[in-house]
Amino acid sequence: MLALIAGQGRLPGEIVAALDALPHVAALEGFPPDTLKPDEVFRIEHLGSVLSGWRERGVREICLAGAVRRPPIDQTQIDAATMPLVPRIAAAMGQGDDALLRTIVEIFEEAGMTVRGAHEIAPDLLPPAGPLAGARSDAAVRDTARARAVLFALGNADVGQACVVKNGQVLALEGLFGTDWMLQSLAARPDGSGGILCKAPKPGQDRRVDLPTIGIETVRSAAAARLDGIVIEAGGVLLLDRNAVLREAEAQGLFLFVEGS
Repeated sequence: MLALIAGQGRLPGEIVAALDALPHVAALEGFPPDTLKPDEVFRIEHLGSVLSGWRERGVREICLAGAVRRPPIDQTQIDAATMPLVPRIAAAMGQGDDALLRTIVEIFEEAGMTVRGAHEIAPDLLPPAGPLAGARSDAAVRDTARARAVLFALGNADVGQACVVKNGQVLALEGLFGTDWMLQSLAARPDGSGGILCKAPKPGQDRRVDLPTIGIETVRSAAAARLDGIVIEAGGVLLLDRNAVLREAEAQGLFLFVEGS
């Protein structure tokens, strides 16, 4: 049996649609799924007990999908089964998102679970390299190279998975609040229009968890920021609602390009 730890956004629903059998849907308290009804809601302070319960009911695989922020840990709520895990989780929380996710994956694997990536269950969410909508200008090709170098540096610092570049200048960097928030910050930009949004996974990250995604809201936010287009890394960025995204990109006059890794 597969346990799907479902966060917010469209991705968990796409995972369920790609499965042959319904998973056990679990959600972290405070981050309810947008499109699924969870079978179980749990707290991070009870993770040890949750894993024991899953083993008893035959769960052998886990998939993490959807947006979740770091929850605060209430020391008074930690149960006995979770207490041995707390030092590791607390230490990882003091580092970047990638470090925290690596620790969570290790804990799942030590409990006898296999962690499956969203792209392993739904491989069609990874589009092939090449143009999907519109056409890139020569300036956009140059900005893509600049953006990829910036993302490489950001990723090595475990910071973000997206940036906006125009004429070689970095206009915005993704941080804690995500891509849409970053793009909304450009809505009142003083430099007019133009530039590209580029998204890619962090170098060396475990691609079974936290692969970046784009969807129709990303396209609309990019259009509101008056960008020229979006570039994503082939094999490293999930494209949700592909047909709707491509229609929206065309309607907004944005190009969408999948850059070979």
